[in-house]
Amino acid sequence: MKRNLAKPLRTALMSAALLLLLAACGDSSRPLYPKPKGATRLVTYNVGVFSKYLDTGSYDMIAGMMREIEADAVAMNELDSCTVRTGGIFQLQRAADLLGGWDCNYGAAMPFSGGAYGEGIASRERPVRSFSVVMERGEGAEPRVLVVSEFARYVYATTHLDHVSAAQRAVQAETINRIMMREYGTSPKPVFLGGDLNDTPDSEPLRILRKAWKVLTPAEATFSSHDPQTCIDYILQLDNGAACEVLGARVLKQFRTGDVRQASDHLPVLLDIRLPER
Repeated sequence: MKRNLAKPLRTALMSAALLLLLAACGDSSRPLYPKPKGATRLVTYNVGVFSKYLDTGSYDMIAGMMREIEADAVAMNELDSCTVRTGGIFQLQRAADLLGGWDCNYGAAMPFSGGAYGEGIASRERPVRSFSVVMERGEGAEPRVLVVSEFARYVYATTHLDHVSAAQRAVQAETINRIMMREYGTSPKPVFLGGDLNDTPDSEPLRILRKAWKVLTPAEATFSSHDPQTCIDYILQLDNGAACEVLGARVLKQFRTGDVRQASDHLPVLLDIRLPER
């Protein structure tokens, strides 16, 4: 009697495919965002004073997420320093400690709630130079600050442009261009700027920044984390002629170690670069 092998073969193939799928889904050791060999991984993240959605704070969650992706330097926006609002915590230092004793560079934009409010950079590597510049408030809602960390082979800066006035964002963009070209326009080091620029890729502030910078991250929505609709967070590179290989860039929408929808109201943005040899 002739046997019909089609049905048993089809069943075996479906079972094998299911087992492969289950194995892939269950492999928690495989990174969601593999880090290229030799890469330096930069992140910009508006952390929303670590308390946009979680009453207990998102310090541990965000630190876990940054460890998961093996970040090397994280530009953080919306940071309190020893304010009543956030329980007297120096937030950037708390994050740096949770990242494993990283270095940190904080810049206060203004006094606030018994402490200060500003921006900062946490990094594995200790800067060889760091400084911050408070930018004029003008017709904006509040003063803003530019924070700069210079490392042995590159420079990373961060800022958070005004959230009310497009005209003031344009003024702040001109200020950033002037300061960074003055300090690093002839530097052999690649220079990067990460931050919440509070405007879209086709806006006037971004047009002004492009006079001195190249945007390296994708024009994908970064706000809000619950329903991403608008691209306002970026990483740029200064046009100073310094060599640097871009290996990849993306907006991060999923983590194994934390819920990116609850950690902050923004999504983090990642840039992988390969720096020139010393």
